[in-house]
Amino acid sequence: MAKFQLILKHSRVIEGGVTAPGGFKAAGIHSGMRRNKTKRDLAMLRCDVRCAAAGAYTQNLVKGATIAVTRRNLADGYAQGLICNSGNANTCNADGEQKAEQMCRIAARVMNIAPEDVIVASTGVIGQVLNIAPIENSAEELASQLRYDGGSDAADAILTTDRYRKQIAFECDLCGTKVRFGAMAKGSGMVHPNMATILCFVTTDAAISPEMLRKALGSVIPDTFNMVSVDGDTSTNDTVAVMASGLAGNPIIESESRAFDRFTEALKAICVTICRELARDGEGSTRLLICDVNGARDDENARIIAKSVICSSLVKAAMFGSDANWGRVLCAIGYSGATCDITKVEVAFVSERGRIIVCQNGAGVTFDEDRAKDILLADEVIIDIICGDGDGKAEAYGCDLTYDYVRISGDYRAEHLKDCLTR
Repeated sequence: MAKFQLILKHSRVIEGGVTAPGGFKAAGIHSGMRRNKTKRDLAMLRCDVRCAAAGAYTQNLVKGATIAVTRRNLADGYAQGLICNSGNANTCNADGEQKAEQMCRIAARVMNIAPEDVIVASTGVIGQVLNIAPIENSAEELASQLRYDGGSDAADAILTTDRYRKQIAFECDLCGTKVRFGAMAKGSGMVHPNMATILCFVTTDAAISPEMLRKALGSVIPDTFNMVSVDGDTSTNDTVAVMASGLAGNPIIESESRAFDRFTEALKAICVTICRELARDGEGSTRLLICDVNGARDDENARIIAKSVICSSLVKAAMFGSDANWGRVLCAIGYSGATCDITKVEVAFVSERGRIIVCQNGAGVTFDEDRAKDILLADEVIIDIICGDGDGKAEAYGCDLTYDYVRISGDYRAEHLKDCLTR
């Protein structure tokens, strides 16, 4: 959380998640989509007013059916509600879009809004026919539980292999008006740059036009969700959607301006916070890894380097073993495709336990192995790279590679089919 506060000045973290901004209600229940009755599996979000809305989606050619439907519904730049199930991804199904549209109609009926104003999402096992009956049968109950403090229940309902809910909310000053942002997300495995499975839903009560909201979201994606990797697999269902109610009462943001810059800064801050938590909760992980690149030729080369290092299986395995194997970091830089003078590169490992330089001018230096290991035993480790080529900078977010990742991924489908109804 300290990183979040550092990114966004003049803000304070508040309770509530997606329901913290004005006008938003949420709920999450166990619908029967999953057999485990202790797990919520259906989430709903509704705003009191029609919102400006924008979305970003996976770049995988194989896409969940909900993405096609949500794209169409957000084409006019507006939405008022959301429905999301866990346990079944509704991907690679012949009737997938039909079922996604049916989910929108069900949600619209119980929320008393237009079906075209519903964002729909699904997450879980790929290739299993979505059983619509639990959604149909529990929709009235779900809508009846919509509350202005229901964000946590909704955040729980979208999880799959996640170990904990991911939500955040804060209040900040937007050119003289107090506005609020909230978010909930899921993602633990099948997470990789190019909108990598990630679902994230952001709410705000700031007033902004659909065009400028779309522009703001598009500008923050490259440095946030496209810089997260857990396992190198880009999901089929990745969706990030933002809804802005306008109920904070600020003058509507309709063009590039100081207010637009402040809004974009706040949106980026909440996305960075969510991305860090997605990486921290990577399947089987024991620590969050951040690759912080400075001094690259430009920002794009910095992104390439940071992504390459955070995605390296050898680097991730070394971090699991708390092994200061800086050669693997240089190796990942070398094959990244970035323009970089390797003879200028400095590498250090950093955590709350200290900082230790392990490489300078592209070559090893003498360092205390025991101290390096102690630094790498922390729950959050920064791989600090200084290139010496220019002013480019970037951060990428990942996690270590552990035995448990293989165990979890090895029987994911079998385990989840036991828990999910498919007809």
